[in-house]
Amino acid sequence: MNATEYYRESVQEVMKELDVTDHGLTDYEVRMRQRKYGYNELKEGKKKNAAQIFLEQFNDFLVIILIVAAIISMFLGDIDSSIVIIVVITLNAILGTVQHIKAEKSLNSLKELAAPISKVLREGRVVEIPSKEVVVGDILILEAGDFISADGRVTESYNLQINESSLTGESLAIHKMVSSIQEEELALGDRKNMVFSGSFVTNGRGQAIVTSIGMNTEIGKIASLLDSAKEKKTPLQVSLEQFGKRLAIGIIILCIIIFALDLIRGRELIDSFMFAVSLAVAAIPEALSSIVTIVLAFGTQNMAKENAIMRKLHAVESLGSVSIICSDKTGTLTQNKMTVQKLLLGNEILSHDQLHLNNLLHRKLVNMALLCNDAIIAEGKQIGDPTELALVNLGQEYQLNEQIVRGLHSRVGEIPFDSTRKLMSTVNKMGNRYVMITKGAVDILLPHISKVETPNGSVAIRKQHIDKIQDATYSFSNEGLRVLAIAYKDVSSPKISVHDENNFTFVGLVAMMDPPREESAQAVSDCIDAGIKPVMITGDHKITATAIAKQIGILKDPSEAIEGKEIEKLSDKELRDKVENISVYARVSPEHKIRIVKAWQEKGHVVAMTGDGVNDAPALKQSDIGVAMGKTGTEVAKDASSMILTDDNFLTIVKAISNGRSIYANIKNSIMFLLSGNAGAIFVVLFATIFALPVPFAPEHLLFINLLTDSLPAIAIGLEPHNRKIMKEKPRDIHEPLLNKKFVSQVAFEGTVIGVVTVIAFQIGLSTGDPVVGTTMAFATLCLSRLFHGFNCRSEQSIFKIGIFSNLTVWIAFLIGFTLLNLVLITGLFESAVLNHLQLLTVYGLAIIPLIVIQLDKLFFRRSE
Repeated sequence: MNATEYYRESVQEVMKELDVTDHGLTDYEVRMRQRKYGYNELKEGKKKNAAQIFLEQFNDFLVIILIVAAIISMFLGDIDSSIVIIVVITLNAILGTVQHIKAEKSLNSLKELAAPISKVLREGRVVEIPSKEVVVGDILILEAGDFISADGRVTESYNLQINESSLTGESLAIHKMVSSIQEEELALGDRKNMVFSGSFVTNGRGQAIVTSIGMNTEIGKIASLLDSAKEKKTPLQVSLEQFGKRLAIGIIILCIIIFALDLIRGRELIDSFMFAVSLAVAAIPEALSSIVTIVLAFGTQNMAKENAIMRKLHAVESLGSVSIICSDKTGTLTQNKMTVQKLLLGNEILSHDQLHLNNLLHRKLVNMALLCNDAIIAEGKQIGDPTELALVNLGQEYQLNEQIVRGLHSRVGEIPFDSTRKLMSTVNKMGNRYVMITKGAVDILLPHISKVETPNGSVAIRKQHIDKIQDATYSFSNEGLRVLAIAYKDVSSPKISVHDENNFTFVGLVAMMDPPREESAQAVSDCIDAGIKPVMITGDHKITATAIAKQIGILKDPSEAIEGKEIEKLSDKELRDKVENISVYARVSPEHKIRIVKAWQEKGHVVAMTGDGVNDAPALKQSDIGVAMGKTGTEVAKDASSMILTDDNFLTIVKAISNGRSIYANIKNSIMFLLSGNAGAIFVVLFATIFALPVPFAPEHLLFINLLTDSLPAIAIGLEPHNRKIMKEKPRDIHEPLLNKKFVSQVAFEGTVIGVVTVIAFQIGLSTGDPVVGTTMAFATLCLSRLFHGFNCRSEQSIFKIGIFSNLTVWIAFLIGFTLLNLVLITGLFESAVLNHLQLLTVYGLAIIPLIVIQLDKLFFRRSE
């Protein structure tokens, strides 16, 4: 039988199938099985080493052209240009390598979930062995506090409770049973006679026969998914890649044309070739990658202050394109803490905050909920089953300390909770009486009730009482609440057995749930306003998931919720066709989560996936933006994610998306600044070539502009303050290229204006009869106009609308560039002429014209923008 179906077999059938006796395996059998099944460990796929990752950073069209240009420059004697280019692209490659290596830790964290030591029964003796040596057929001995090292079928359970939240997403511990379950296609959380590697025992004790080890366990399947899940390139990386190829091809064609024109004009071959190479270096924004990295790095610092830590730098910008957020429920949208919500007392339904302890019935219920209970809160730490802790917290809400109440009414007998009985009973001494208190499932306890407690004392139970209890239970369950009944009776002796669990007096119902975070509804509303669809994906039951989803606004129509077993029946195409009409997925497995994320991605959406458990890790890695919880998240989830929320607050994701959109807009503006400035330089060179004028710029001039006076303003533009209106827009279409028609026309227009004033300065300089004055005035005008242009590129809007001084870094960049330029002009560095006062004023006057022209254009011709 398939390992996933062992839950359908009896213990005897499993033992026979795996050829195991009650005494466990012999040493010989262990050795044979190790040869057959291997060791109980997670295996890792082949990873690239640091050198391979580093070399891959040079696999970019623009970078390759720059390397070729650097090599040619070196052979032609222009060593300075070669060194600068190589240093810039090498630094960028180092940055990329470091980021990549940091991200490759997922499987290591997954391995750390495995228990280092396991207790097994071998040849009739309990022995401790390294978990790596556990084999199929071993009998695991399980006690409270133990981590489970392999998947297995439960053979003994004495109130055995196991926390599987990291695998299933359920916050409640699962009570394990021994009997077989005949249902087919059961979700992981419903296989109550199985234990799974990576979970841990919270209560009781038991035994389980190992059915799967290593990569065949449920956690092993997650490891395989993690290893195979492909990390997506961010929209910016895709845009820059496409942009780089187009730009490079355009520049090569332009350089060939200018090289040919130069030769036709009779210029020396070497000089013509060298000038074409210089033009290529000038036209390619070699600092672009570094500037984008710096802007993203600053963006991550700002986001960290708002509790969002970005693990992957380029993922910052992807946030701005997110159109779908697939969110886990437990611990992400909810508090991950069971809390009493409603109660049935007497004949009325009350909210948890409507109790009055001067009412004897109200006080009786709270006291009994604390007495038939093993959970405690000590020194701020909550210890015990989440359901029982919810009752303890209810007592604390009314200043009733569970330990004081238990001290006043000491426990003298008990029958622990049993997953078959679904009841827990205690005997507490109340004065001279022995009172048996029982809590548990309503359907189990109700047939054993003979009386009902009312404000006027107990009365015999009648049909109307039963109807009220059943109606309230149904109503609570439909709201996704977990319902417990509490009852009691007087007994003559503290010694009780299960046969005494009858003839009770019903006290009341307590309904609880893991409630939504206070901010979840607002966050969901903000997402919808921003054109982002929130989707809940959880391992929890459908009824609970839909109740939470309705409360916070994710679910409008119940038909938009489905379970994992329904997904199982859908092909990838059917799921893709259906995905846009589903808002809640319940009882899902890690494989389902990946399929859901892929279905949205294949629809052309950028998907963010939030989660905190091991079960979320593969989908976190597959998604465009994986968002892990910092407080409750496992290390596996964090390492598979792009972003970690330090406050586990869903609203922080919305803030991060807003920041991501702003950062993309700023990067786009920085690119606009670089390209329009470079377009101005190309315009001047083309003009000089066509009209057979002297070379307008020395190679040193172009290098000075590219690496000094361009970089600082470009970075400053990337730090433009956050625009809050951006969250009222729809997510950016990732299929729209960076070099779209509007962008190209804007670059051409602004570049032309800069080019025209530079040509005028060049002609004025040449009219003096000294070509060096001409090149110096052209260089100075181009350089200064580009510095002024930094103010233009801050926004699509005029600086008068966004605030002239709202970004002081642009002013600082301008002043530094202005100072460096004047230092060159005063001293005559870089083959420049020393300009007189009139020539300097001419340069200043011409350089400010593009600023005036472009600002007037934005004020009067771009009003709609």
